[in-house]
This record gives sequence, structure tokens and C-alpha cells, in this order.
Amino acid sequence: MTMYCTRFRFIFTLLLFLCVRYVQSQNNTVAYWEPEVALNYKVTPLLKQNLSLSNRNYTYHNNKSQLTVRQIEIAHFSSLTIDPYKSIGLGVQYRFREVFENDKENELRLTQQFNITKITNSVRFGNRFRIEQRIQPSTLIHRFRYRFAIDIPLKGLRTDIGEPYLVATTESLLSIEKSTKAMYDQRITSQIGWSISNHLKAQLGVQFRMENYTEKTEHVFLFLNSLVISL
Repeated sequence: MTMYCTRFRFIFTLLLFLCVRYVQSQNNTVAYWEPEVALNYKVTPLLKQNLSLSNRNYTYHNNKSQLTVRQIEIAHFSSLTIDPYKSIGLGVQYRFREVFENDKENELRLTQQFNITKITNSVRFGNRFRIEQRIQPSTLIHRFRYRFAIDIPLKGLRTDIGEPYLVATTESLLSIEKSTKAMYDQRITSQIGWSISNHLKAQLGVQFRMENYTEKTEHVFLFLNSLVISL
């Protein structure tokens, strides 16, 4: 296990270094650090609930390094299993933005989701479809999302306590707003996680975003770390 952890720490450190160098060389690039705490619990064997609290901070913005708060988000999501490989879900999220940037608005977000999973040997594949309504005081944005995910144990055929795993995703997004051109985004995420106990996981990763890539592309990096508690 030590060899695996050392190897993937090295790979992650290398990727982090390359991301930082790339960020510093671009004029249209923003970087964030986003920590998160999430709580998962089952109401019934088929109904799951998720509560999360996250904070996004600028680490590179306007061509300079900094550490300033951009927003705080709180979210609740409910997921209902309709067969062993399919589920539907509803979510609500509130983003606090005005208190940190006077020219920005807070946002209420409603989410509808359909998820399909498939397990082959030790690899789990996921296909997630989401529709969102992003409600702000001055506008309403409809967003459509598709995400493909792979979840792989990094030692053995399953993730045991104390062992690492890899989660990799790619997601396409389409945002539609009245009187504005449709906006297309693409996100690629890679995270390494550790199963600390039956009820606790920790994850560390990087997400790369290409926002509005059919018009004026903005490159966004998010450095992610999360703690997931399951009851």
C-alpha cells in the first residue's frame, strides 16, 4: 500500500506543479481552491440524502496570485434508487456571493437528475444527466449537463479500509439564458481518494474547465479537497 500511495502522491504533485505553471503562463485563466465537507445518510434502503458545505477561493485571478473568498455554498440532494443500476434525484443549492463581491448576485439552484451505473470487474462506470435552474435576482439560467465517470480501486479488485481509489470524470454543459447566446463548457476532473473507515473518506484532486469555448474561452482550474462522512 505504501508503494501505491507514494506513487500517486508523486503523480498528483507533478500534475499540481504543471497546473500551476500553466495558470501562471495564461492571461485568460482563473484558479480556485475549493474545500468541501459532505454528509451522506440513508433514510430508507432506497432513499439517500446528501448535505454539503463548500467554499470557493481565488488562488489566481487577474494575472496575480491571491487567496480571497469567492463564495460559500450549501446544498441538499435526495436520490431514489429505482433499480440496482438506476436512480433519480432532486437537489437544492444556495450560493452566497454578494457578501464577498459587491457586483455579484446570490443564487438559488434547483436540480433534477437521472443516474445510470454499471460495474465491470473492479471498475464502476457512471452516466449522469442533470437539468438545472439557476435563479438569480436579475436572470434565470437553464443548464443541461452530462457527466461520464470512472471509479477504480488502486489496489486489488475493491477498495478496502485504508486503501486509495481513483475517480475520473468528464462533463459537458450547455447553459441557456434569455437574450444571451448559448454557452458551452467542458470539465475534466481527476481525484484520488482514501477510504479511512467505513464512515469516512477523504479526496484530493484537480478539475480543469473550458468555459464558453465556442466564443471566448476561459480556462479554469479548481484544486479540490473533500471529506465525505457516511452514516
